Amino acid sequence: MAAEARRGRGATSNAAGRYEPAARILFNDGWQSLDELPPFRTEVTEEHARTVITRNQSPDVGFDRSINAYRGCEHGCVYCFARPTHAYQGLSAGLDFETKLFVKPDAPELLARELAQPRYQPRTIAMGTNTDPYQPIERRYEVTRRLLQVLSDFGHPVAIVTKSALVARDIDILGPMAERGLAKVAISLTTLDPHLARVMEPRAAAPHRRLETIRRLADAGIPTAVLTAPLIPALNDMEVERILDSAKFMGASEAGYVTLRLPLEIADLFKEWLVAHFPDKARHVMSLIREMHGGKDYDTTFGKRGKGDGPYAWTIGRRFEIAARRLGLSGRSVKLTTAHFRRPAKAGEQLSLFE
Repeated sequence: MAAEARRGRGATSNAAGRYEPAARILFNDGWQSLDELPPFRTEVTEEHARTVITRNQSPDVGFDRSINAYRGCEHGCVYCFARPTHAYQGLSAGLDFETKLFVKPDAPELLARELAQPRYQPRTIAMGTNTDPYQPIERRYEVTRRLLQVLSDFGHPVAIVTKSALVARDIDILGPMAERGLAKVAISLTTLDPHLARVMEPRAAAPHRRLETIRRLADAGIPTAVLTAPLIPALNDMEVERILDSAKFMGASEAGYVTLRLPLEIADLFKEWLVAHFPDKARHVMSLIREMHGGKDYDTTFGKRGKGDGPYAWTIGRRFEIAARRLGLSGRSVKLTTAHFRRPAKAGEQLSLFE
């Protein structure tokens, strides 16, 4: 795909989704047809779901429920493991994922209805586990902010993962929730190198803005973690100690890491991106990735898919653990509570004598 047509995007191609009956292949026919392609513009489609809470039973995931107000993500992170989900929409995991977005504008109302069900049992809801809840279109739709207000009204705990400085906009909601043990935030910080961040995460906040966001959240009393994810061999894994040092200085109280995952279409997208931006490193990076996954681009085994296996993966893990322990960032220092969960009384309903 011509660089000008995909300017400001992460993926370098837009292959058809894996469920499509025909594949699209661009080629130069000699008539400059590729030069006539217009730049990719962001398109947003509103969708109306029946429910908004997604459940999972994965043994290596630290939550059993999550909310994703958006499908697709304009941040354009080339490594995003949510990219293959766009195939369910009949779209590409490449440029379509970051330009053809879907929003659930009625998600807050659906959430309130689900939480009000008598059989609902509260546990921490995760946000940002698939696509970023604070990606650029959140400024327009404010779905995440309205979801947080619902959770606050119900006294329900929430854990957020984001790489956007926009989360600081909602300190007025998250601060009071944190005082009651209902909220914490993890800022994903992949690199401190602005050039690498620009090509790897083209529309996400710059590294220095993410560090400043950690400071603002921490100063507001909101428990804030730094998530070094993904760590990519020979590309950003050498920055582990510097990232943790910087995050600790800005007020982070916890840290976590995930190594690169390349499920389904992401493997080809990532290889294309590597060759386009780091041709001298591409073979070496992929060699180390395969070493961490038993000779394959990716190992789906629970417990290994996010950490890898073998000597190189072990080395990354030990370096992270040593640095996190030295800085007091190891372990989960903040546990959220469900003790404040209450279903708001309906109009005309008598309140309990003991509430």
